Amino acid sequence: MCEIFGLSASVPRQITPELKEFFSHSTKHPDGWGLIVFDEENPSVEKEPLPAYRSSYLKARLQEPIKTGRMFAHIRLATIGSMTRANTHPFVEKDCSGRRWTLIHNGTIFDFPKLGKYGILQRGTTDSERILLYILEEIKKETEHKGEALDAYERFDVLDRVIYDMSEGNKLNLLIYDEELMYAHYNAEGTLFFRRQNDDIMIATKPVTNEDWEPFPFTTLMAYKDGKMVIEGTNHGHIYTENKTAMDQLLMTYSEL
Repeated sequence: MCEIFGLSASVPRQITPELKEFFSHSTKHPDGWGLIVFDEENPSVEKEPLPAYRSSYLKARLQEPIKTGRMFAHIRLATIGSMTRANTHPFVEKDCSGRRWTLIHNGTIFDFPKLGKYGILQRGTTDSERILLYILEEIKKETEHKGEALDAYERFDVLDRVIYDMSEGNKLNLLIYDEELMYAHYNAEGTLFFRRQNDDIMIATKPVTNEDWEPFPFTTLMAYKDGKMVIEGTNHGHIYTENKTAMDQLLMTYSEL
């Protein structure tokens, strides 16, 4: 499907070698690439709907040192949605209080009817973009109930509930950033790893350095700030196992739209 890569660190660090290794995996994930460096001034999404290994822009970008404490990168192997910029990760939206959310996804949503209505609201056609739109609607509901913007723990509780519900029967490997916390979750065994170095944490679908990496905490939403784990969610136990029949049926449905 896709590969995801994120960094949360206490101080900016050189990340270019790891990014070069990550994007070299695009020979097997050729349907688009994306990058966002959050602590650059006015961070913007850099992405193209073409293989990372063919991108002259990305090649030039990686010739210069990229020093950061917060970053997401993505390479896409498409299941749902054609190869267009609108379907290329990361996806970025603001919530009702003006907070900017960024999401990258490795997986597929097979059955979660609550996402259906976002098909007419989204810019592209991916289930990944619909996940973000759904999260922000749930944030809005809780914000309106409270009468003011949610704090970090309240935002985490919303995501923990959403992921608990959505993860059953669906592959939900996610990295999300809300301008304060980096959230990480996966439920497909053997598809997310992490490595700590001092106060830094790198999280990736596959290791991007030669050192030892550990399996990421399984079926549990985790939140990080400046490299440190600050909130741990509910272990929902919804383990995704590949279902070829369900995938074939899903692809047939989308081909008929």
